[in-house]
Amino acid sequence: MDNKKRCKWCNMKNHLYVEYHDCEWCIPNFDDKYLYEMLLLESFQAGLSWECVLNKRESFRKAYDNFDINKVIYYDETKINELLNDKDIIRNKRKIRASINNSRIFKEISNEYGSFHNYLRTFTKDETIYETVNVTNDLSDVISKDLQKRGMTFVGSVIIYSYLQAIGVIYSHDRDCYLYKGED
Repeated sequence: MDNKKRCKWCNMKNHLYVEYHDCEWCIPNFDDKYLYEMLLLESFQAGLSWECVLNKRESFRKAYDNFDINKVIYYDETKINELLNDKDIIRNKRKIRASINNSRIFKEISNEYGSFHNYLRTFTKDETIYETVNVTNDLSDVISKDLQKRGMTFVGSVIIYSYLQAIGVIYSHDRDCYLYKGED
């Protein structure tokens, strides 16, 4: 492991976490498949640490057909029971049901706007927000409310804020992190 200074939350003993911090977090990625994967994973984070979810990411990919939305939207009770019995993922019945429902809504939004990224752009205006201390902001509040109005669950403002960080809309590396870049 190198001696680079990273954000306080990054567990230097977990290679997956360091790699996520260095190569993925806060880096803009607006590919709809990635946006979908991250939204599902973030929704499983509710009440847990991101590290817990990240450590199970590959298992989630396997369990959720590599996040193929066109398969997930058709998951039935048999598949739900299979997921509930998969010891390698987070087995919360409400979150599993929400992930399927949210997938259907994600698809509806993508169809309505041409892509989920286009939907997000109506809120973000393609701007990057540089901030390091918040867990919610006006943007996460308004997107969260809209998604909930459309019927999504486990998409509160804190989850949506984390999601926006993950996909690179909000850039939040700590001031003493080697990746920090504020808006100058």
